Amino acid sequence: MEIIRQQVEQNPVVLYMKGSPQFPQCGFSARAVEVMSDIGKPFAYVNVLDAPEIRTNLPKYGNWPTFPQLWVKGELVGGSDILLEMQQNGELAELLADIPEAQ
Repeated sequence: MEIIRQQVEQNPVVLYMKGSPQFPQCGFSARAVEVMSDIGKPFAYVNVLDAPEIRTNLPKYGNWPTFPQLWVKGELVGGSDILLEMQQNGELAELLADIPEAQ
């Protein structure tokens, strides 16, 4: 739980996903990466398939049972369906407005 807390607090934007942004291991994670790439903001990621302790504890930490999970400024935003909806209605760009652009 301490590792999760540190990751969430030390990264302005972190995506907990199955796989990596280059090689997502599930369709939902791939969709989340696509949404984040379209927004153009940098994000950290954690491959929960390589971190069984995080995969087990993150659902308890955030009270959210599934992956991916996007955390922004220490707060859980949601999974791929929520991200897609927020992208479509402009809320995600607004939420990430003060995050510097990806280089």
